[in-house]
Amino acid sequence: MPDEAVVTPLPIHLRVRHGLRHPGNWLELVRFGAVGASGYVVNLATFTVAVHALDVDYRVAAVLAFLVGVINNFWWNRHWTFGASEGHAGFQAARFLTVSVGAFLFSFGILQALVSWADLAEVPAQAVAIVAATPLNFLGNKLWSFKG
Repeated sequence: MPDEAVVTPLPIHLRVRHGLRHPGNWLELVRFGAVGASGYVVNLATFTVAVHALDVDYRVAAVLAFLVGVINNFWWNRHWTFGASEGHAGFQAARFLTVSVGAFLFSFGILQALVSWADLAEVPAQAVAIVAATPLNFLGNKLWSFKG
């Protein structure tokens, strides 16, 4: 039996550093931002309607807005941002949802802190919380959900 070369993946910090040097990754970041902007609008619109028109508690509204936004973002990121339509959609969806839930939990903590401790109004607090979670979301999806 011939010796087989064992390939070990680079540690995450080296993968990130290496990835920053490739122009295609910056284009993906721009597309991710565009998809994120559409998801941001979808999320905030859903959140605002739920809180103000339907009188839903802001925490429940955040979960509802997340669910609506994640469907929008998965489709666009899979087909346009990362061009990963040839991968297995089920695996990608599970990974995307895992990353999105992690980013959502991070943003949910920020939302609660801004509303409860900083006395910020719910909609601006939601807007800030989403922006704060965006880098986690991009890195998780780039390096895991849709990796080539």
